[in-house]
Amino acid sequence: MHPILIQFGKVSLYTYGLFVALGFFAGITVAQKEARRQGYDPNLVMDLGFIIIISALVGSRLFYVLVTPGPFLEDPLEVLRIWNGGLVFYGGFIAAIAAAVVYAKRKHISFWLTADIFAPGLAMGHVFGRIGCLFAGCCYGRTCDFPWAVTFNNPESLAPTGVPLHPTQLYSALANLMLFAFLWLFRKKKTYDGQLFWLYVMLYGMVRSLIELFRGDPRGYFLIEKISVSQSIGIGLALLSVIMLFYLKKQKNPSTSSSPDR
Repeated sequence: MHPILIQFGKVSLYTYGLFVALGFFAGITVAQKEARRQGYDPNLVMDLGFIIIISALVGSRLFYVLVTPGPFLEDPLEVLRIWNGGLVFYGGFIAAIAAAVVYAKRKHISFWLTADIFAPGLAMGHVFGRIGCLFAGCCYGRTCDFPWAVTFNNPESLAPTGVPLHPTQLYSALANLMLFAFLWLFRKKKTYDGQLFWLYVMLYGMVRSLIELFRGDPRGYFLIEKISVSQSIGIGLALLSVIMLFYLKKQKNPSTSSSPDR
């Protein structure tokens, strides 16, 4: 693959960073489109979007450092080199949710409605992020002999070179694209605020836990050396999602939207 897209002397444009940026703008565009349909201020979406991306970058990097501290103990400045890969989705997700809760309280807006508006955009943005992972070679899979295996040959790649691997980055990108399509179609059929968000969390947690079985990169383990930290979080959040979906349905909070096409 091509970790470095363009290089001018000592200045490099990293493909991973480019796709993370594209994912952010794609996610914000989707969220703003849904906000307009809901009669929700698109400017709030843009403001919260920037808060989310900063929180997500910090949270995802810190989480990666915590589960794989070795390289950072040897070279602390490596913490800042996010273009080399090393962003854990769940770390960023948790940090972004915390920031969104604070923002919603300060602006006196419904957190659950806001979360529903952002849910499809999160899935779409993640599609671009995983494509960036493929170019960088991070989040790589285990060795395999399947016809669709991918072999990295670029010495700058973060993945082992010359070995056929599961294209777990593409598995995740495709799964997120399908998740986006489902959420986008279902959004007009939801019956209470928070439903779309928790469906996203549940389905992503299930898919992520499955894809983790094919991952070959170091991700840290929870309790036993069979279940990764991200897999544990995915399973836990999927279970929590089921509880929250039942809870919110029982509460049956009416949606604040008055859009005629819902």
